[in-house]
Amino acid sequence: MSSYWKLHKFPILMVLISISFYGSFAYDLERTDFIKLITLSLGLFFLCYKIIQFEKWNFKFILVAGILFRLVFFMILPNLSQDFYRFIWDGELVAHGFNPYIFTPNELITQGNLVIANAQELHLGMGELSAKHFSNYPPLNQFLFAVASMLGGKSILGSIIAMRVIIISADLGILYFGIKLLKHLNKSSYLIFWYFLNPLVIIELTGNLHFEGVMLFFFLVSIYFIAKKKWQWGSIFYAFAILTKLVPLLFLPLFLKYFGLKRSMIFYSLIGAVIISFILPFFTIDFIAHYSATLGLWFSNFEFNASNYNIIKSIGKQLDVPAYEMIKIFGKIIPFIIVILVLIFSFLRNNKNISSLITSMLWVLSCYYFLATTVHPWYIIFLVILAIYTEFRFPLVWSLTVLLSYWAYTNAQFQENLLILSIEYILVYGFLIYELINLNNKNLLFCKN
Repeated sequence: MSSYWKLHKFPILMVLISISFYGSFAYDLERTDFIKLITLSLGLFFLCYKIIQFEKWNFKFILVAGILFRLVFFMILPNLSQDFYRFIWDGELVAHGFNPYIFTPNELITQGNLVIANAQELHLGMGELSAKHFSNYPPLNQFLFAVASMLGGKSILGSIIAMRVIIISADLGILYFGIKLLKHLNKSSYLIFWYFLNPLVIIELTGNLHFEGVMLFFFLVSIYFIAKKKWQWGSIFYAFAILTKLVPLLFLPLFLKYFGLKRSMIFYSLIGAVIISFILPFFTIDFIAHYSATLGLWFSNFEFNASNYNIIKSIGKQLDVPAYEMIKIFGKIIPFIIVILVLIFSFLRNNKNISSLITSMLWVLSCYYFLATTVHPWYIIFLVILAIYTEFRFPLVWSLTVLLSYWAYTNAQFQENLLILSIEYILVYGFLIYELINLNNKNLLFCKN
């Protein structure tokens, strides 16, 4: 034991300091306290970097550290997001056999015989914005909400703990299959630690209960099976990823060159069959109308942490175009631009091997987020996973700088500070340009194989 301490005392101390920082984050941080949030985040990212630097070949050490960091949040309510209230609300509905896509919480809360436990607390907690809109979470995600609700009984904290068990389990699955895929691609297995120990991942998934990690587990298993020529199994898990979060839909055209036309059609058909089987229990005419209307809001009504859109909005302001008109115009154009970009990467890039395919996915999703009007911090986690399998590391930089967007929560109006957003995106774009200039350099930052 003493010899182990002598060999690993500095990494052990770093883990203990990290645990104290996560503890402060979980138990003693108001999201309005921006200075403390950023200070803790900077400290945690630095410690993450040093732990990987010292122990990147010590799998057991990293595994234990990553689990301990997540367990810090196990018994506490999220403090940076209120989305979990809606997760539990939808889960309660599904667990009791009700369709969560038919009525808004505002419509249901007026009913005297509402089956949802803690209905008033959940309705108040989710906030006005969520309460007045229909659910936008895909069917498999709804099923997971229901499982958490049933396991949690009638306790909000119980449901939260159940969701954390699901999310942590997914992260362990990502660690396992992430290493297997890295080995298959002849890449250093320690690269997956940039996901497993990444503070953004731990804070936003285990801490704030976002289900991106569950979607990424299904996605990574799918890519692994595809890489191992077991694409039929890959199609099933790819469908599960879409049924948890819709983002992987963006990448479907990219498989045309990888599989060829005939096999692609079978691949798409299998995915479609699985998706339809999950949608059928919820299917009504209202489901189509409500779900499509809710998705449309993300393009034409909401804005948060945007980059290029803020530039365009500033130009529109100079031309006396009202902000509400600008976002509606921009929201109508964005889907067409994204479709064109996806087609460009589908037909003009060589996507005939897994590495090239994942690089195309990284660029498609990055372009989408660069153009989007809403980029929440947890969205960047998908880019982090994709980056691990490419030569690009700008998403790792973004996984730190995106936390600057939480400045908006320092005021009741959620007013963003364009100077702070500029710092976030200047660092991201600057590092991206640096990587593009040094594209032929195999020893890119964080990637010395």
